[in-house]
Amino acid sequence: MGEFDLITRYFKRPATRSPLGVGDDCALLAPAAGMQLAVSSDMLVEGRHFLSTVAPARLGHKALAVNLSDLAACGAKPLAFTLALALPGVDEPWLEGFSRELFALADAHGCELVGGDTTRGPLNICITVFGEVPAGGALLRSGARAGDDLWVSGSLGDARLALEVFRGTIALSATAFDAARARMEQPTPRVALGQALRGIATSAVDVSDGLIGDLGHILASSRVGATLDADAATALIALDTTGLPTEVLRTCALSGGDDYELVFTAPASARAAVEQAGQASATRVTRIGRIEADAGLRIVDASGAPVPQRFGSFDHFV
Repeated sequence: MGEFDLITRYFKRPATRSPLGVGDDCALLAPAAGMQLAVSSDMLVEGRHFLSTVAPARLGHKALAVNLSDLAACGAKPLAFTLALALPGVDEPWLEGFSRELFALADAHGCELVGGDTTRGPLNICITVFGEVPAGGALLRSGARAGDDLWVSGSLGDARLALEVFRGTIALSATAFDAARARMEQPTPRVALGQALRGIATSAVDVSDGLIGDLGHILASSRVGATLDADAATALIALDTTGLPTEVLRTCALSGGDDYELVFTAPASARAAVEQAGQASATRVTRIGRIEADAGLRIVDASGAPVPQRFGSFDHFV
């Protein structure tokens, strides 16, 4: 099977948002009146971002999910995406599973494939996603203010627990491991929550490299500091972790990565509105700290005592 036969069989679909669809040299996109385009790219490299043992269907889901998560963090509505795919060779069962779940997630969010590229090489997936957001209404990293509450969506640490099982550093029950692995390989982008938080949240970022590291982007961009309740964050691990040390659980929740939740800030006066946004998007939201004028991040336990444990975040070049 040649390159263009592969594209036609597995990736060519009718597209309405670009009049050219898939197959021309460019896609043509225009936001609706009063809207801005939100654009983001993410690359997934085998051995760095995913294990070689991941099922192709789950990889198809994750490849798009991590990009939709970026749109969610900006409060944007998905429109379209492009796919650049390097493959070691033509593996039709792999392509069938990958494309099926890629499009299942795309269809769930009304996001159309409008172009891309394929080539032979080590397995590498790069998606660029396009969304739209009201002009001037995007959620940014730079809007947090002293006195704001610090919130996070969903659960934390589950994906890192799965990774630690693969590494052989911890053990989980079969049920807990299956759930953790699903969280690592099939994250849920919080697209509906991001849109519901427009006009409420003062800043937002998605948790891809770990809560501590990604929160740091908000603090740096907003020129503020924060106090974070480590126990409140660790309590958001959704699995049965009986027998695991507190230090391990805190590491997974605070610096684990691959959560693809939203960490965001909002004024204390907006607590009811944040809760309503969570309910409207069927997403749990939890307060885990507060924004402060003094620079730096202070990590405390439930009693307010400083946590001496040190935490990091994922870095592609470390």
